[in-house]
Amino acid sequence: MEERLEINRESLKNKKVLVLGLAMTGMSVVRHLTDLGAFVTVNDIKPLEENKEAQTLIEENVRVIAGSHPVELLEEDFAFMVKNPGIPYSNPMVQAAQAKGLPVYTDIELVGQLTPAEIIGITGSNGKTTTASLTFHILEAATDLPGKNYLAGNIGLAALDVALDAKASDRLVLELSSFQLMGTCSFKPKIAAITNLYPTHLDYHGSIEAYLEAKWQITAQQEASDYLLLNADQAVLWDKRHETQAQVIPVSLTGQSREGAWYDRAHQRLMWREEAVVERDQVFIPGDHNVQNALVAMAIAKLLGVSNTAIQAACQSFHGVAHRMQFVLDYQGRRFYNDSKATNNDAAKTALRSFQAPIVWLAGGLDRGLGLEDLKPELGQVKAMVVMGQTADRFAKLAEDMKIPYVHAKNIEEATDLAYAQSQAGDVILLSPACASWDQYLNFEMRGERFVQAAKHLAQNKMDH
Repeated sequence: MEERLEINRESLKNKKVLVLGLAMTGMSVVRHLTDLGAFVTVNDIKPLEENKEAQTLIEENVRVIAGSHPVELLEEDFAFMVKNPGIPYSNPMVQAAQAKGLPVYTDIELVGQLTPAEIIGITGSNGKTTTASLTFHILEAATDLPGKNYLAGNIGLAALDVALDAKASDRLVLELSSFQLMGTCSFKPKIAAITNLYPTHLDYHGSIEAYLEAKWQITAQQEASDYLLLNADQAVLWDKRHETQAQVIPVSLTGQSREGAWYDRAHQRLMWREEAVVERDQVFIPGDHNVQNALVAMAIAKLLGVSNTAIQAACQSFHGVAHRMQFVLDYQGRRFYNDSKATNNDAAKTALRSFQAPIVWLAGGLDRGLGLEDLKPELGQVKAMVVMGQTADRFAKLAEDMKIPYVHAKNIEEATDLAYAQSQAGDVILLSPACASWDQYLNFEMRGERFVQAAKHLAQNKMDH
């Protein structure tokens, strides 16, 4: 990365800064830098007439160049560039800036330099949203911690929106993507966590090695007084534990390392070193992957001195992140789960293997032409299926192959009613479609929300009669 550039609230006054790309993060960066007295120029590829955000900024007297990336813009005397995390480093403006030696950051670098608050940074291929959300939930339950807690980053709120308001006694829980971390050179969380690493975003990073290096930026500037929580079950991560100055805390679902947070499967307990902290049945979100997420959140809480009582209470009241194995309700002994974000086979497989109870499975959606064969080994708990969307017939064929009863539904509301009709007390009713939603719904959130409402409506109606 480039040499560290000292960025503070005073030094930004009258500095010329180029912001590349808008969306939520870009808008947040522009507004905060402008408020701190910087002269901001925005460059966004979307043409002005289609670009509501750019139009809004022009009305606020911000200089905006939209519709192209004019490399000659870099001849102006900018102090640094802040790029939207999603813009690849192959972008001509980014390449030209780097060739000129102009520092290129993401918003997270600004957060690290501008906030006085303690930073807890969480990254990984899977589970970081759930882990960050549960960590925040536990810290909120800990009444004896000083200051406030904030949750931001790659998860709803832009990080700068909370970082500048936070005080030295506060904590920022940040969910961080590899894209964000690549644009840092001095970012230093007090506690960092890498939950796991799987080959994703390789189109952006080019190789698994480059992807790992981007993730590793979370600990690159950490010191001996800082902590790095590392998945001890994955050699690709654990083998790098000597490449950090931080104190390494192992997190192990298999229990192979007991120096940090680990799962005692024999006694169904989440352990902190030799101390049993949480019983498995106190963690309300299902599946081993969520035990792993809870271990990370628990370890962060223990490092911050949170009591076991607060950790247990928070785990019991945490019902998951919306549309990600989200517990919806328990009605007549049937537990409804919304996993609408499961838009591919791998995500659906994780959901299906998360339960010991019989499952009535709601599946189907946009047809991308992908095979369903690899789902077959995961269908042992599935007692019935409701199939829907463009792929309904293909899921019906899967059900026939596996001798599982099935019914067709025309939409999510009908699917919910039909699933209930095929269930009995003790069953799980699971929406985990293994498909994108765009054949019927605008996005997976809308599909999931409709399922949540349908489940509540069904329970209410049945109670009314």
